[in-house]
Amino acid sequence: MSFKFVILPPPSDYIKEMAFGIEQSVKEATVVVCQDREQALSHLSDAPAAFGTLDTELLAAAPNLQWLAAPAAGPNPSFYFPELVASNVIVTNMRGIYSDHIGVHIMAFVLAFSRHLHVYFPAQFRQEWHPGGEGSESIHLPDATAIIIGVGGIGAAVAQHCTHFGMHVIGIDPRVEEAPEGVHELYAPELLDDHIGKGDFIIMTAPQTPKMEGLINSARLARMKQTSILINIGRGSNVVLDDLTDALYNGEIGGAALDVFEIEPLPPNHRLWKAPNFLMTPHTAAAGPHLSQRRVDLQIENCRRFARGEKLVNIVDKANWF
Repeated sequence: MSFKFVILPPPSDYIKEMAFGIEQSVKEATVVVCQDREQALSHLSDAPAAFGTLDTELLAAAPNLQWLAAPAAGPNPSFYFPELVASNVIVTNMRGIYSDHIGVHIMAFVLAFSRHLHVYFPAQFRQEWHPGGEGSESIHLPDATAIIIGVGGIGAAVAQHCTHFGMHVIGIDPRVEEAPEGVHELYAPELLDDHIGKGDFIIMTAPQTPKMEGLINSARLARMKQTSILINIGRGSNVVLDDLTDALYNGEIGGAALDVFEIEPLPPNHRLWKAPNFLMTPHTAAAGPHLSQRRVDLQIENCRRFARGEKLVNIVDKANWF
């Protein structure tokens, strides 16, 4: 089936590469790169497929639209406005292209805490020597349990890393029905409170959904071990920053590492900057090579499937934003 694939403005760095790749690989697709809103409104009138972000006016201008490719793995919740959610338009996203990079980033946090580097590195900058030798603090990973909240692509990659280091892995996920490789126990989110107290590392890779927002709050922090390490690289809204900050200062948990924050950038005067046993990176966990090509390859694959009338990759549950 021949079809028009409209790329909505604003154009990003890899749009030309993506348009060229689709045109070369999917002969049924006619790709239109819109430079401005007026072009988008015009070309959407007869387009069954589009890439980018819509709003109510653009959606109304697209009566034949069947498929919208989101430009991110987890776009802002406003991407899923009520009219789009209620429509018959299938939405796909970019999940799956970051799993290796983010998995390594998470393990960097795990290893840093297991070897007490969150204490030694700041001491180095203060020119302080912390003697200890064989009696120095550490977490022996083969004796540790990791609870991974979200065992899709990223969480599954982390589970394999954790088992490589001998850790026991408990997965929490609403949609995964069979435990991925490396996950020893798998439970629904409703059972999180029954298991969160077992975790030496609580690792959050979950997307932002209505049910995930504020998941880690003072009540759940209180259920964790006093030695537990919380790691969040999913979405900042899933952890209540003030509750986490209080827990760190009060010694309620062993530590935390965040790559994403409820408020970004973290305000300069926020107490979390100087919280004890805390590590952070500024939303960089996905950094790594080959991402542009992976985006292109994913859109080529879905364009091929769309032309053949086959099920698309990465279909989103619109009401839950992922």
